[in-house]
Amino acid sequence: MNFNLDDIIKQSGKILLLSHMNPDGDTLGSMCAMYSMIYNRFKKKADMSIVSNLPYNYKFLPNVDKAERYFDKSLVYDLVITLDVAAIDRVMDSKIFFDKAKCTINIDHHKTNPEFGDYQLINPEASSCGEVLYDYFKTNGWKIDKDSAVCLYTAIMTDTGNFRFENTSASALRAAADLVDAGANPNFIYKKCYETKTKNLVMFQNYCINKAVFLNDNKIAYTTVYKKDLEKFSAGDDYTDGLAETLRAIDTTEVSFVVKEVDNKLTKVSMRSKKADVAQICSLFGGGGHTFAAGCTIKAGIDEAVKKILKEIKL
Repeated sequence: MNFNLDDIIKQSGKILLLSHMNPDGDTLGSMCAMYSMIYNRFKKKADMSIVSNLPYNYKFLPNVDKAERYFDKSLVYDLVITLDVAAIDRVMDSKIFFDKAKCTINIDHHKTNPEFGDYQLINPEASSCGEVLYDYFKTNGWKIDKDSAVCLYTAIMTDTGNFRFENTSASALRAAADLVDAGANPNFIYKKCYETKTKNLVMFQNYCINKAVFLNDNKIAYTTVYKKDLEKFSAGDDYTDGLAETLRAIDTTEVSFVVKEVDNKLTKVSMRSKKADVAQICSLFGGGGHTFAAGCTIKAGIDEAVKKILKEIKL
């Protein structure tokens, strides 16, 4: 890190915080934590942008109701900060604000991040963007208030799969413990994140799992999500969250993935694995992520996208 975030924020008038498309607990928690910290430390209000619908189970996050989906495209910000954004195209239409900003900062933890922006705060060893922020705040003497603690705990908890995934490190657990001391309630946050599902979402995910395809002696598992499936259940973009993990949890599965139709020439892919480097596979299509959890967008229809992914899986 070769910049002073305090000085940059002090010198900035209009500030925008960007989360990534199909927002998860890490990008939303990190964004809302940064919002609270900027307000409490500098008495400044930042704008927050979400580029997809806000998932129902994250509506409890402090200040997330202040995030907006649409902004006047003529706005020019003094400072734009991306949080948990592995590649700049994942902010979709909000990229225009990033491109026009006087100063840009990229805060992330993905090993495939190409280090876009004027300044970067990236730690691939961290469990989450939330942990990257926590480390910065503690190292630089930023007092973590209760709202920020709730947001950062949510970011770390969700990106470690409730402290079950391979990225659950001792440092992540120490950060979580400190955040509990600062006011985060583990039981409350867990219930909001994992036990607040609508009946429609559960029925949709059961439908997708029931039509899963298994290949290579059940080592590969995947399911397809067509636009007609989403329409049938009036499903939002976030309804596919967790499907790849459910398929990976099967004892025989080594690689799982979900392919979601955007249109007949564009498909979104979410991959998970137990051993294989799926970030490397997704990088072939312009995506990326972590070794065991990654995603990409393929410029092809859903059936062709499946063929392309299967061709690259080496077990």
